[in-house]
Amino acid sequence: MSFLAETLSQFWLSIQGRLFPWLAEELGELSEKQRQLVSILELTKIESFIVSSRGWPGRPEKDRRAIARAFVAKVVYNMVTTRQLIERLGSDLTLRRLCGWERQHDLPSEATFSRAFAAFAKSKLVEEVHAALIEKYEGPRLVGHIARDATEIAARERGVKKETPEPRPKKGRGRPKKGEVREQRVTRLERQQKMTLEEMLNDLPRACDSGTKLNSRGYPVYWVGYKLHLDVADGQIPISCILTSASVHDSQVALPLATMTGQRVTNLYDLMDAAYDTQIIREHSRSLGHQPLIDYNNRGVEKRTFAPHEAQRFKERTSVERVYGRLKDEFGGRMIRVRGATKVMTSLMFGILALTADEILRLLN
Repeated sequence: MSFLAETLSQFWLSIQGRLFPWLAEELGELSEKQRQLVSILELTKIESFIVSSRGWPGRPEKDRRAIARAFVAKVVYNMVTTRQLIERLGSDLTLRRLCGWERQHDLPSEATFSRAFAAFAKSKLVEEVHAALIEKYEGPRLVGHIARDATEIAARERGVKKETPEPRPKKGRGRPKKGEVREQRVTRLERQQKMTLEEMLNDLPRACDSGTKLNSRGYPVYWVGYKLHLDVADGQIPISCILTSASVHDSQVALPLATMTGQRVTNLYDLMDAAYDTQIIREHSRSLGHQPLIDYNNRGVEKRTFAPHEAQRFKERTSVERVYGRLKDEFGGRMIRVRGATKVMTSLMFGILALTADEILRLLN
């Protein structure tokens, strides 16, 4: 933690000592929200991951570096639509200059914003920026707990029609006859044990469809859209993110999430609820050098409980729920207005990127 604290302290001294006073002289005194935006933009430096097209042959594109900063501002200000963002940029001189435009007539059109967003989604720009942020600030330290869970993401699009599975032949009663070979059903979890991370990700469904889950009171909740799966480290810092179809069970994403997180940080404990209570997930966690703490699914078996020290440590699992709450309430997670898994993921990742930077900066307070 000392490395992280020292790195952040140097960054914060630079912001407080030089950048904020300079901006105050140029733009006037900044509000609390503007200071938050400036800090997030400086920490993530999303514009440095974009190659400028200035000087290239042909008609030049609008500067996508400024557009990327504007999309970060959109989630920080929790705006609903791009049109609302453009209107705010046109009337708010300080916000416009923080994003990178001097004059109002320099602002691109809504169509240009849309094309730039599509390019960011195709290149997975925001995922790359987030991974770099985690590598720099979380990679060098030892993480105590990784909390894993999924949440519903409602989408404004029609779900795909689910294909009716072919009926399987009925199993014969009793023991198989001599020489008879009965087909063994292989589950996705069993297939994932022999897959690479890329193969596991490609095997997961990502089309928009319908999903259901039980809420905190035990009642079913239905939605059409997607499901976001997160691994969250101590301090409510999102480490890894995967988007799937709404109908995908949480447990089917545990292995790719754990593998992805294991490539980014070193952690000691994996905390999961009863939806992940399978032997395959426990063994995979141990194979990565982690200690799994998974709530028990006690249906049909004698009730099992945690030891007192495990129960105390398992309380840290609620950090992932608090991250989902902040993402949806403060960083645009409830206001998905794009269609298609790739664009939905990019929209969510802008919020996750801003939230991650904000939580890292909170460690200084």
